[in-house]
Amino acid sequence: MADKNTALIPEQGWHCLHLFYRIEFAQWQLLSAEEQRAAKVTLSSLVQEVHSIEKTQLLTLSMVTPKADLGFMLHTPDLQVANRIEKQVSLSLGADVLSPVFSYLSLTEESEYTTTDEQYAATLEAEQKLRSGTNEFEQAMKAFRERMAKYRNDRVYPALPDWPIVCFYNMTKRRGDNHNWYALPYEERRVLMQGHARVGREFAGKVKQLITGSTGLDDAEWGITLFAHDTFQIKAIVYQMRFDPVSAQYADFGEFYVGIQLPLDELFHRLQL
Repeated sequence: MADKNTALIPEQGWHCLHLFYRIEFAQWQLLSAEEQRAAKVTLSSLVQEVHSIEKTQLLTLSMVTPKADLGFMLHTPDLQVANRIEKQVSLSLGADVLSPVFSYLSLTEESEYTTTDEQYAATLEAEQKLRSGTNEFEQAMKAFRERMAKYRNDRVYPALPDWPIVCFYNMTKRRGDNHNWYALPYEERRVLMQGHARVGREFAGKVKQLITGSTGLDDAEWGITLFAHDTFQIKAIVYQMRFDPVSAQYADFGEFYVGIQLPLDELFHRLQL
């Protein structure tokens, strides 16, 4: 049996927990004004506590559609911390006030289709005509390795942006008779994913993407969180991606949840709590 003080930290990556709730206003109204104030203080204190935990980030979201009222996105290395915070959040405003409508657990991860040193070296020789061993070649490889180290760190140990619009959905690769992603050879999958990534790069500076893996952890295989300043860019990137074969032929999507990042005091005001 695991001790509550024993950290459960994965070999690679951080836990990512999306939590979306509906507020049961009938239950909320049963609380006295003093009890309501105390409940809001409890949630505010919890959020402040989470912000002080090392390597842990928590976003508070006002959900835009009636699917949910309130949302949280938690990043933390320790599964014990994620589990404790989820339990505390669920009860923070009082019993039965926050009704869970959707949750999703995943891990930050590095893509298995990341370009390797050998692949990039071959590209330098074939496309830029740089010969291995030359100063130009070695400088190009050094710059590539630095870029990839930053890319890997940003994927596996990200800092969540403060961009206001947050969109989350999950997806799974198809295993049907006609289109089975896992029956494709690795090299074919890698080429397809490179084309998929090129579409994403067209939105650099407009949309930030966080892709987390959930195989064996939740019902789908990946969670995708998009951050933007403009809902048009969210719509545009998802629309453009669907013409790419990786999405058009090999992907099934879950529901979409859109929220706005707000500080907790503004969130209380907007929710009329």
